[in-house]
Amino acid sequence: MENEEKSPQRPKNIAERVRELLFDAVLGEGCYLWDVEYVKEGADRVLRLVIDSNEGVTLDDCERVSHAVDPLLDAADPIETSYRLEVTSPGVERPLVRPEHFEACLGEEIEVRLYAPVEGLDSKTLRGTLTAYEDGTLTVTAADGTVYTFPRGAWTKVSTVFAW
Repeated sequence: MENEEKSPQRPKNIAERVRELLFDAVLGEGCYLWDVEYVKEGADRVLRLVIDSNEGVTLDDCERVSHAVDPLLDAADPIETSYRLEVTSPGVERPLVRPEHFEACLGEEIEVRLYAPVEGLDSKTLRGTLTAYEDGTLTVTAADGTVYTFPRGAWTKVSTVFAW
């Protein structure tokens, strides 16, 4: 376990290093870095930059950010193996992962998928308004006014909900 924690090639460590490396460059292109993922998809490794802006993200924004960060990635060389760079938007039903995601979405409708059922719920999924997020604990108010509080280990996924 100790060697695993020190390994510079763990995906989480790579994503965090890339986030730090590229954060300002993405801001310089008029966007902000919503998330960074370094994942294995099939036989490929993918470095996915998820960008956003107050005006939304266009294909031109993705292309512009890609061209801006590519030389920085080449110079810093934070990933020893080959990978594919993707720059994308978080979409309208975006996953909430980082504390700043939850803080940015306070007051919005979200869907929480739970590991186990909770008393008062018929399923392991709850839709409601994100009313608080503090120290890894989120508070959701359901449509009927019931307030639920979940510590970080209680959910598998949280995302915003878009009214189609």
